[in-house]
Amino acid sequence: MTGLNGTVDGGGSGARTGSGAGAAGGRRSRNAGSAGNGSGRAGNAESGSGNAGAGGWGGRAGVHETGQHLGPRASLLMSLAFALLLGALSALVMFPAAQHLRSLQDGERARATLHTAGACMTGQCKVTFEADGQTVVADLPVGSGGGKSSVGAAMDVRYQADDPRVVARTQDTGGGGAALLAWLTAGAAVFFLALSGAAAIFLARQRRT
Repeated sequence: MTGLNGTVDGGGSGARTGSGAGAAGGRRSRNAGSAGNGSGRAGNAESGSGNAGAGGWGGRAGVHETGQHLGPRASLLMSLAFALLLGALSALVMFPAAQHLRSLQDGERARATLHTAGACMTGQCKVTFEADGQTVVADLPVGSGGGKSSVGAAMDVRYQADDPRVVARTQDTGGGGAALLAWLTAGAAVFFLALSGAAAIFLARQRRT
């Protein structure tokens, strides 16, 4: 019986030992497999992030290069647009307005009051005065000063004898603010025209290289 018990006990111990070893081996295999899978996923993640980083840098580089190519062209177009706009403002609005004001230097003189205040430089002011026994309400022309004056302010004006509604402040008959703005806008137009010329030269050199 003792021998039989020893055999049974020994067999049981061996079976348990074998089972424990097999379980430990299985766990190690599963752990190794999990570690391998984790390493694979980490490698894939790093590869993906590397590809994404490369794509990001490539995209930014492409945008930067595109910006470099479009920059001079956009500068050329914007400079030309500003030059044309300011040149038209100077030639078609400010210089004629200054000439109109100068044409009234020898007009009839009268004492007037400001009837409507506003932006006199853009022709939004009115004056009232007596001409040939009649009360006249007339617009001050574009380029006139006196925009800071309040309604009722007194001023000297010059008007055409045959048409009293054509009037200007005596202070403005030398050209007024219209003359100053005409030269300023003309100078700005020349400046932007020079910028557009520089941008055109830069583009031509880029095409050659």
